[in-house]
Amino acid sequence: MKEFYKIVELKGHIIESLILPKIFDEILDRGGDYVSEEIRIGKTKKDMSYARIRVTAPEENLLNNILDRLHELGATSKEDEEVILKTARKNGVFPDGFYSTTNLDTYIYYRKRWIKVEDISMDCCIRVDTGRMKAQSLKICDVKRGDKFVIGTRGVRVLLPKLPYKKGVFEFMSSGVSSEKPKGVMIKRIAEEIIELKKGKASKILFVCGPAIIHTGSREYLVSLIERGYVSTLFAGNALAVHDIEVSLYGTSLGVSLEEGVAAPGGHNHHLRAINTIRSAGGIRNAVKKGILRSGVMYSCIKSGCAFLLAGSIRDDGPLPEVITDTLAAQRLMKKKLKGVDLVIMISTMLHSIAVGNLLPARARTICVDINPAVVTKLADRGTHQATGLIMDVKTFLRELCDNLP
Repeated sequence: MKEFYKIVELKGHIIESLILPKIFDEILDRGGDYVSEEIRIGKTKKDMSYARIRVTAPEENLLNNILDRLHELGATSKEDEEVILKTARKNGVFPDGFYSTTNLDTYIYYRKRWIKVEDISMDCCIRVDTGRMKAQSLKICDVKRGDKFVIGTRGVRVLLPKLPYKKGVFEFMSSGVSSEKPKGVMIKRIAEEIIELKKGKASKILFVCGPAIIHTGSREYLVSLIERGYVSTLFAGNALAVHDIEVSLYGTSLGVSLEEGVAAPGGHNHHLRAINTIRSAGGIRNAVKKGILRSGVMYSCIKSGCAFLLAGSIRDDGPLPEVITDTLAAQRLMKKKLKGVDLVIMISTMLHSIAVGNLLPARARTICVDINPAVVTKLADRGTHQATGLIMDVKTFLRELCDNLP
């Protein structure tokens, strides 16, 4: 009986990350077989491990299916094979057989050299500029007729993410999602990570925030983090900005007084009045400039020079003038602003967290804070495997984070 085979290699922290046993399971579960030709295990945490595996299958199509899955886990062909390119024949449509990216660092082998794929994020295709010898991940909506794209997995190498060496928050929170962890210790570790990052002038820390921060009376802590320079960029939706401004103008959030905790008379229309005031002023920046808006999250962003991006949704009232209502335009601008981000802290916003997670490279350290464990689970299930979760009340988290930062 004829047997089809391929030699694949794995390099990195393949033992402690459990990638190697996953590889073996995938081969057997999909109807293939394997022989471990060589396995070298690193002696220290800094040492990389290596495995060379002969993968076999009774049919060529089955072998290719197995290899496609192994490629997603970081296995690559031992031979340096040139990528296959195909030209897009229509705007907004990938060529048949396109390679779908992960969020891991990716390289392609083209004209006898390895080229790193720029702006890597999941669920994209790899566009190759053959003249400039450059490769870039591209969303399907940005495809132009005549662009050249990578087909299949041949000549594509995916690198496994490095594990943290120091005992920081990402090593401490190694089990991902749990509500049964010492919250105080975890928040202290997060603060240590932020302090460490702030020592590097070029470090960027992104906060992705939902309106629960405003509704729960937690905005003073977010304001403090912004004014103390711990937030480089803020991503949010129309709701956070609207209710933040509502608090500044009327003392209510969703019509509920934050001081008394009860609905204010006529409070149900405060958010609309807040929107109308800002639209009349010509936008949030103009409202600050004119002295109409004198406190809050958005005020502090503008006064402190913290960049912000407000992306709209179908549910928005108004929206505020600065809100980007074109979803694809917001997505493109988000990806641009994510360049160079070192740490992302996502707080009480499922949809924005997943949206940002889809655009993030796996090397971006990511923490998701939410009272609902399903939010963190969904984020990981959608592909943001590097995210670690902290299941707790948003106000407690922000207050303790502020207390642990100088």
